[in-house]
Amino acid sequence: AQQGRIREKAYGKQKIYFADQEQLPAASDTELRDLDGQIAALSTKVQVLQQSCRQMEAELKDLNTSLTSPEMAREIEELRKDCASYTEKLERIKSATNHVTPEEKEKVCSEQKLYCKEWRRRKRMATELLEAILEGYPKSKKQFFEEVGIETDEDHNVTLPAAV
Repeated sequence: AQQGRIREKAYGKQKIYFADQEQLPAASDTELRDLDGQIAALSTKVQVLQQSCRQMEAELKDLNTSLTSPEMAREIEELRKDCASYTEKLERIKSATNHVTPEEKEKVCSEQKLYCKEWRRRKRMATELLEAILEGYPKSKKQFFEEVGIETDEDHNVTLPAAV
């Protein structure tokens, strides 16, 4: 600072040192315009390189997550084995002799509907009868069921199939 190469400014107890710009050569307007042009060109180049870098990073991420050739070959082999086993299973099912005809299936379904309907009807009748008895019974419903020995569907976690 004493030799004049840098300047010194005092702010209270602090001192700040900085380059003396008066010793630097002054740039002309054309030089400043040239420098501004170079800055703009380099900024454009930086943006292009950053975009290219992002694209390459995305491509690298895709390649890292994709399967390698040996892994792909193993996957293909596993799929072929699965396909063969499913084809074999399908052939066994097709060659089986105990097929259920549509008529038999319909008969079984209609019987199930009939039995479920009867189950509901009988359950409703029993419930109505028990409710009529319980109207004049002094104890609770649970105590009555225990004394008489009644077991409900709910005691055995049995539910009626949904009506179709």
